[in-house]
Amino acid sequence: MSTVERKVRSLVAEDDGMREAIEVVLEHAADGEVKWVDVREKISSGQWGRLIEKGILTDGESGFALADRDAIEDGLESADASGSGSGSSGDVETPEGTSWSKWDKAAGLATVGLFAGYAWAPVRTVIAGAVDVVFGPLMNLVPFYVVVMVVALATGLYSTLLRAGLMDMSKMSQYQERMKDIQERRKEAKQRDDQEALDAIQDEQMEAMGDQLGMFKEQFRPMVWIMFLTIPAFLWMFWAVGYRGSEANYQIGELVIPIAGRAVEWTEPILGPIQIWIVWYFLCSMAFTQIIQKSLNIQMSPTSA
Repeated sequence: MSTVERKVRSLVAEDDGMREAIEVVLEHAADGEVKWVDVREKISSGQWGRLIEKGILTDGESGFALADRDAIEDGLESADASGSGSGSSGDVETPEGTSWSKWDKAAGLATVGLFAGYAWAPVRTVIAGAVDVVFGPLMNLVPFYVVVMVVALATGLYSTLLRAGLMDMSKMSQYQERMKDIQERRKEAKQRDDQEALDAIQDEQMEAMGDQLGMFKEQFRPMVWIMFLTIPAFLWMFWAVGYRGSEANYQIGELVIPIAGRAVEWTEPILGPIQIWIVWYFLCSMAFTQIIQKSLNIQMSPTSA
């Protein structure tokens, strides 16, 4: 069902008088356009304004043009079939659900397996040893805080690119627009004290709860790949500095930080049990992620349709 058809159906559902107004407009728009002066004797200015507001009538060359005659006629027919006055039809298209590919599912299973590295030393050692092939040489060239910055830059870069490539922002916008449309129609029905419309909208709102699952799937799909790549890097840093009191695999030295005002160990807790190197990583990651998003002009939040 097209957007125009939904809008026509919604108008007729809210006010059956709009059916006659639309039919009058269709009758006088023989060449695809209609002027207010041609129909002002048969429809009210409020009805005319609603047709323009909903986008059923758009700017034309000499008057107002029909957005889509076929879709408008289909909207009237579908309103007849479903019965008017229900208020159950919205203006916003229901977005199609997101399906995960076999690779997405495989990455999800692998990510769950990687979490074992936080609790089981042999798994952590194997994963960290593989990652050390990449970051190990840097440890012999630059201080540890620079290595953490490099890791944060890498994770920020692929996190941004994965979210931009795997998360459909237009679909996220559709989910939000649909929920907003339901809320607006619910508010209008309350103002009209239309209990029948409120009941129908309540049923539609319950059906739209599936949109929440759709939004979660949209957001979680890139997160699976981000964790799949980030957990090994985190396990390597744990392995390098010494995990939960175990012996460090590198001499990483100390760091002077303004909060402490003295030289402290990288593994010293600074925010509860959170160690300094973790705080440093997250600060660098957030900063680099913002810089990358701005530099590449990547939008990370849904925009209104």
